[in-house]
Amino acid sequence: MPAPVEKRIIELRKIISENDYKYYVLAQPEITDEEYDSLYKELEKFENSNPHLITPDSPTQRVGKDLTKEFATVKHRFPMLSLANTYEESELLDFDRRVRDGLPAGEDVEYVVEFKIDGVSINLNYLKGKLNTATTRGDGTEGDDVTVNIRTIRSVPLELKNVKNAGQDLSDIEVRGEIYMEMGDFSELNSERAERGEKLFANPRNSAAGTIKMQDPRIVASRPLKIFVYYLLNSKDTSATHNENLLLLKELGFRVNEHHRLCRNINEVLQVCGEYEKMRDSLPYEIDGAVIKVNSLSQQKRLGTIAKSPRWAVAYKFRAKQATTKLNGITWQVGRTGAITPVAELEPVFLAGSTISRATLHNYDEIQRKDIRIDDYVVIEKGGDVIPKVVSVDVSRRKKNSAPTLPPSLCPSCNSTLFKPENEVAYYCENAMCPEQIKGRLSHFAARGAMDIEGLGDALIDLFVDLGYLKSYDDIFELKAKRDELVRIERLGEKSINNLIGSIEECKKQPFNKVLFAIGIRYVGAGVAKKLASHFLSIDALISATEEEVSSVYEIGPSISRSVKQFFSDEHNLKLIKSLKAHGLNFVEEKQVFQENYFLNKTFVLTGTLSKYSRDEATEKILALGGKVSSSVSKKTFAVIAGEEAGSKLEKAKNLGVKVLTEDELINLLKGQQ
Repeated sequence: MPAPVEKRIIELRKIISENDYKYYVLAQPEITDEEYDSLYKELEKFENSNPHLITPDSPTQRVGKDLTKEFATVKHRFPMLSLANTYEESELLDFDRRVRDGLPAGEDVEYVVEFKIDGVSINLNYLKGKLNTATTRGDGTEGDDVTVNIRTIRSVPLELKNVKNAGQDLSDIEVRGEIYMEMGDFSELNSERAERGEKLFANPRNSAAGTIKMQDPRIVASRPLKIFVYYLLNSKDTSATHNENLLLLKELGFRVNEHHRLCRNINEVLQVCGEYEKMRDSLPYEIDGAVIKVNSLSQQKRLGTIAKSPRWAVAYKFRAKQATTKLNGITWQVGRTGAITPVAELEPVFLAGSTISRATLHNYDEIQRKDIRIDDYVVIEKGGDVIPKVVSVDVSRRKKNSAPTLPPSLCPSCNSTLFKPENEVAYYCENAMCPEQIKGRLSHFAARGAMDIEGLGDALIDLFVDLGYLKSYDDIFELKAKRDELVRIERLGEKSINNLIGSIEECKKQPFNKVLFAIGIRYVGAGVAKKLASHFLSIDALISATEEEVSSVYEIGPSISRSVKQFFSDEHNLKLIKSLKAHGLNFVEEKQVFQENYFLNKTFVLTGTLSKYSRDEATEKILALGGKVSSSVSKKTFAVIAGEEAGSKLEKAKNLGVKVLTEDELINLLKGQQ
């Protein structure tokens, strides 16, 4: 028998957990905040006096006291698949047809329709009824372990309810859900940040995504995050349908959105999707569509997946929300290449979960085409419900003395005369020392896909450029010599500067192709940089190569080769490379030696949808064996790998007599090379 203190601790945990469930999951509190706080403090007092009795599932342990330096990467036991998107009713009918084609003729198909919550996907693993890990989607195969932060969300149960009455083995399950923030809570959070002079969040989704990746769980606990769960994964599953599992999840203590509907056929699905879209504006949280899932779990398994999407589920995206507001002005921004981009400065308007005061205008040709003028009333929408853009002008409300918008003649940053190349829509500032260009180039250089300098974000780059610490890439590597000056800058301090200097040193380990991408040669993206690095193996060989030699690299065209030669013809850029070499950056790559194999030096084209690999995965496997992957079919193509719904490339291959391989044949060939 437990001692009286231990017995009281167990009792308090049970009472507090039950009230957490009633408050955060059911939204039906039964005790006052004062009564709850009294119980919580009593439990804390007992546990502080008896630390040997503290357990991870105690309500007091939701918020950890230690900062998380970084998140470990966890491989998903079941891949976290992305949903294919549909936008028209005809596309939903096509989805239904594909489902029926994938099942025996005459088999009945039911669907479950749910809200598509605009939040952040999370995977929860429960072992023996207790929360074990919480991981982000990541790339679908593996994600970040954010357990310490997810534990702070009180609508996430630390221990499951009614497990013994479930009628199936739930000793090791995974639960998929969406972490989100309600719009009212988001507005309140932004108001508090504004009062403190902090940067405002763009929308509830970004706020939720940023919060769960924070390093301090105490800050996470202070944010109003919630969860809706939508899928149960159990290798010992005895449920027959997804709808049964939703009801089971609710019994286990999870928040399951009440707006899920079982539909007997696709016509009922279409009706429910229409109803959901009408409900959209009356909800306290953001939804951007509906999710349609085959109800039968047996049918789900038989239908399987295509690449990274299930065949048994699809998202129906609602039309982008629109709003009308006044265009107060047009700001011309300078990018890292010197390109001048127009941005609409708007009368603030609330749209799709956030207040919009700026929107992209793309380029001057777009302004002319839509005849956008200052003081016009414009219709804006969020493209993909993310990026605001100006769709059209309400000409009926235009002022009589309105004048057409003219392109800028001088750079808004450095006042240099602008240049517009033939056959291009953009205007360019050609002053390489233009402050805004410098900021853009430094931001690109430090980004994750390039040098990956953690801590050197846009805000810090802007500050360092304005203070004169950074003018070029090599200045980044001189910052350690100015450490004592930097730590005295307001809001920085010793710890953040030490971390930054450490990250700058760490970035020197980046491979040659990443460095080549980072230095920002026009038209040289990450993929092109990889091809050039693999071919020339060193920056010196690339610098000395002729334009024709650069063009001879597989899939490198004349625009890229001309840009590369132009970049290395500039004395300033050559001095920059010399300086970066001296700082220890990697400008050499070892030549890969391939053993003779089926793929070596042969060109393949991927077309259609692959079910076992994604396009990127298949490409990487072919490249790893010395093969080449092209985007177009020609007489030089050795073989076309045709997945489901292959189109014109397959037809062209047949017309040219090019060999056609199925995905299974590709897999067997790859296995044969291992």
